[in-house]
Formats: sequence, C-alpha cells, structure tokens
Amino acid sequence: MPELETDVLVAGAGPAGLLLAAELALAGVRTTIVERNPEKPPYCRGFNLNSRSLDLLARRGLAEGLVAEGHRVPHAPATGMPGPLLLDGAATDHPFSLGIPQTRVEEVLEARARELGADLLPGHELKSFTQDEDGVTVVIHNGWTIRARYLVGCDGGRSTVRKQAGIGFPGVDARWFALLGDVECELPYGVSAGPDGRTLFVIPRPGYVRIVVREDDPPADKDTPVTLDRLQSQVDSVLGRHVELRAPRWLTRFGDAARLAERYREGRVLLAGDAAHIHPPAGAIGVNVALDDAFNLGWKLAATVRGTAPDCLLDSYHTERHPAGERILANTRAQVALEEAGPEPLADLMRRVAAHPGGNRALAEIITGLDARYEPGDHPWLGRLAPDIPLRGPETHLAALLHPGRPVLLDLTEDERFAAWSPGIDVVAARSTSDVRALLLRPDGHVAWLATGSDDTGLAEAIHRWVGDVPVPATA
Repeated sequence: MPELETDVLVAGAGPAGLLLAAELALAGVRTTIVERNPEKPPYCRGFNLNSRSLDLLARRGLAEGLVAEGHRVPHAPATGMPGPLLLDGAATDHPFSLGIPQTRVEEVLEARARELGADLLPGHELKSFTQDEDGVTVVIHNGWTIRARYLVGCDGGRSTVRKQAGIGFPGVDARWFALLGDVECELPYGVSAGPDGRTLFVIPRPGYVRIVVREDDPPADKDTPVTLDRLQSQVDSVLGRHVELRAPRWLTRFGDAARLAERYREGRVLLAGDAAHIHPPAGAIGVNVALDDAFNLGWKLAATVRGTAPDCLLDSYHTERHPAGERILANTRAQVALEEAGPEPLADLMRRVAAHPGGNRALAEIITGLDARYEPGDHPWLGRLAPDIPLRGPETHLAALLHPGRPVLLDLTEDERFAAWSPGIDVVAARSTSDVRALLLRPDGHVAWLATGSDDTGLAEAIHRWVGDVPVPATA
C-alpha cells in the first residue's frame, strides 16, 4: 500500500481544518488534509460569521469577498438575552454579524488552501496513528500510511485523533436534547409558544425553513437517527395542532453537553475546533471559535516545522486557546441558563446590564470573543487584535500588512526610529493619528509589544519570544 509523506497532516476538512491548512501552506509548509466523507454533505450546519472571525479573516484578505456576499446584522447573535447586543462601538473593524452559509465559507477556505498548495484527500478516514520523537505515522482506512511531522485533529466532537492521543475530554453531559430539521412547511418565521409553554423556532432559509424544538422525551440513545415522523410529532406536541412538514433536507439532534479537552497538545499531536471543545449552540459560536483556534495555531506550527520557532512557541497554542475554550463553555452555558431562567432575578439583572450602553457593548464583546487578550499590559491594545487603523504609507490599512502571514514591526515615528531592526524582521514605516508610535504584530495580528514613544525597551525580548533569534541593532 502507498506511503505518503507530508509536514503536517490535518484530519477533517471543516472550517478549522481548511483554515489551518491554508495558514500552513501560506508559510510554505507541506500540508495534507484527510477527510472521511467522500463528498460534501447536502446540508449546511451554520449561517453566521461573527465580528471576531471577520476581523481575523481580514488579516489574510479573505473577509471582503464574504462580506459582499452575506447579510449584515448590527448585533451579536446571543441566546437568552433580553434584547439585541449591538456591536456599534465594540472593539472590532466589523461591527456586525454576517449571515452567510457555512458551506460557502468552507468553499472559500478550501479554494484558498488548494491555491496555496495544500492537498485535500476526501474519502480518506484516519483509523489509527502512532507517534515518536520525529513524527506521526497515520493509517488510513484503505491501508495507506501517511508519515507526517505533526498531526492536527480537526475531526469533530467525537474526534478519533483526540481519543487515540489519550487526551481526556472532561465536562458535563447533556441535560436536554433538541431536534433540528430543515424542511418545507407553512409555519410562520419566528418563535411559537405552545399551550404547555414549550417553544418552537422557525428560521428562514433559502427555499426551506430550519425548525428547532426541544424533545419532550429524548430517546435512551442520543444517537438514534432522527426521522421526519419524530420531528413532526414534537412540532405537533408544541403547537397543539398539526402542521405538515415536508421534503426534509437534514434531520439531526443536539444537546447542551459541554466538554473541553484537557490539553490541546500531546507531543506531535494537536487539536482544534470541535475536537478540542463542544458546547451548547448558544450565540452561534461554533464555526467562529474553530476559526479562532486555527488562526492561532497555524503560524506557530508553521514556524515550528520550519525550525525558526522560539522555545515554547507551539506550547503557547494551548496556553492561549485552552483558557479561551473555558470562556466559550462558560459563556454558552450562561446563555442557556439565562434563557431558562425566565422572569427570575438573573434575567432581570442581565436586562438592566444590557440596557446600559457600556454593559451592552461588553456583553457583545464577551459573547463573540472580541475581548480575547493574550498578553496583559497597561495599554488596551497589548495582547489584543490590533485595530485596523488607517495608515499613511504604501499600505493604507494595518490589516493588509498581515496578508503574507509574517510578523511585522510597524514604525509610526516621524524619524523612522525602528528602521534599524529591518535586517531581522519586516519593518513597515507609516504614519497614523494613533498615540502609538510602534507595534510588533504577531502573524495573527495580535499585539506582542507596543510603544507610545521612541523607546524600544522590551522589543528585543518580545521578538525573541514570538519570532525567534534575529539580529538586534546596536542601539537596542
């Protein structure tokens, strides 16, 4: 049987796997994706990109086209909130949520990964693997073996990679289950409440509607296939009358289980997306946190493969994204609790917080992950995604500087004080109305160091930590 070789093998061609492959290929790393499904499924899981995802994709020039295709909504998707969480004034370059099918996002990411040289092998299911100090040997279902320097599991909540790596997946089991059905029917869009207080959500989709309803008596086995008759009986039960459901496109079941991988790395095996965390679907966060994981991991893993990474750079993936996973689980579970609280003190408290402009904005940033900060410091930008400030120079926007996926030292001083660093790192001179005089941007756009004057104190240490050994100017 054939044996293939690659630098990084990615298991799973969902949003996390495709973006990760594109990031690795951008850095010149040989990347192969194996996907167990021979063809793309005929349904669409999600329809939302939030502000954080759009900001990240803009750092690679991928957001503008998606925004042109999608539908803008000026608030963050949230569950159980007493009103909309507006994004106006939030820390984002995209103060809106974007309604766009996940299938379309995946098409764009796949085209990007292929264009950059990544290989995609549909219909190839990872069955087992072994790792040693030099790499990972993966066995595919057809008997093929693939030798890779690193393996990344982006293979969903039931991840084979996570299980075989021996990584624990602690958390809480589902307390309830809901049915989701993409069908045709004559139900009006919106929320319908039945005589017993149960609710039915009807969401418009192109040519059909998406129905979501909680099961009143979940089956003993949550993996029991959902049938149209089962969905019909639950809808009839809620409404207290019969409304015919027809032409099912997709029928599935989900619950409010919440689990987080104990660690995101085990030797040469890493996890991203649903393989690293599952949570209630509140806030439509799933695809967005998967993209966030991949964007954080890609440049770090690429530098490690190329041999340019500083010590512990790859370990910082777990250090940064595991706490983010904890926050996602807490946020989504809190939204579900708020939805279930009804007219209780908790709901009243949140109503008053959300009614305050500052509270509304803070909640929107928390739920969408816009509050992500990887480095504490005195300046509000440090550790956060740098805003896309307008520049006066060859590039007019900061985000465009990150398109190549390289770290950038942005020099905003009048005398181009930081040009002496250019032999070791990309230095871009520009002007801005910001009070910041220099920024060290990681390849993912997060600020690793900044100065509000001409002093470069701490810059050498920041470059050593995030970029590696580069020549230090004599004046530093």
